[in-house]
Amino acid sequence: MADNHQVEESRVEQFAQLPHWPGYWVSEQQAGTTIGGIAPSVLEARETGEMPENFMNLRAANAAWNEEGRRRLEEARRVNAGRKATGWGFPMMMDAATPIQFTITPEEVLIVNAYSEVRFIYTDREMPDEFDLWPTVRGTSVGHWEGDTLVIETIMVKSPIEYFHGAPPFSEEARYVERIRMEGDRLVSDVTITDPVTLDEPYRTQVSWVRDEGFDRMIEIDWDNDRTGVDENGVNTIEMEVVE
Repeated sequence: MADNHQVEESRVEQFAQLPHWPGYWVSEQQAGTTIGGIAPSVLEARETGEMPENFMNLRAANAAWNEEGRRRLEEARRVNAGRKATGWGFPMMMDAATPIQFTITPEEVLIVNAYSEVRFIYTDREMPDEFDLWPTVRGTSVGHWEGDTLVIETIMVKSPIEYFHGAPPFSEEARYVERIRMEGDRLVSDVTITDPVTLDEPYRTQVSWVRDEGFDRMIEIDWDNDRTGVDENGVNTIEMEVVE
């Protein structure tokens, strides 16, 4: 009993040293997106004729793509119109209007979205041996805390564009590093992506989130309602369902 009590006290102390990021978070540039699937910043851009520079930064539109990266982008543009998504996947689930929730424990951080997509960020171990890894939709992530900043390294991600039509065409050799911390009432992540297959140089960007006050719990939904189309500007839309 004494040993159990000591373990419990130690665990309480570990939790006390960790940040707490309660609530349901949405990408700051996607906040306010309606069922039509178009963010307010995009609607405003249509009026001004200028797309905001920080609209879905993880799409990496301004990355230093090499020849293979450009080839993949052209192929995506050719086949993506009207294509249905399988989910957000990584990295796009981190830059979406879909709310995400952070659960922080001493051993791991769970990041969950409304489509039941879950990232497991292990903070109690090193990256597994390369012979024990294989590409998956969300890859393998390990992390550590530098003060109140969560530093995450993710590798072995299946090419994101094969899972979600709006994702960048990085290869399975890409390495993603995120540095997430609170800044006031916002969560901010500095992201660096390196990929010897598709990039001439690392892609660096920032993603931020604000709390979605419209949620008092995580609503779980699926992708049956994904009717993705493309408007005259090449922007993805959610088409109205045809009822006969």
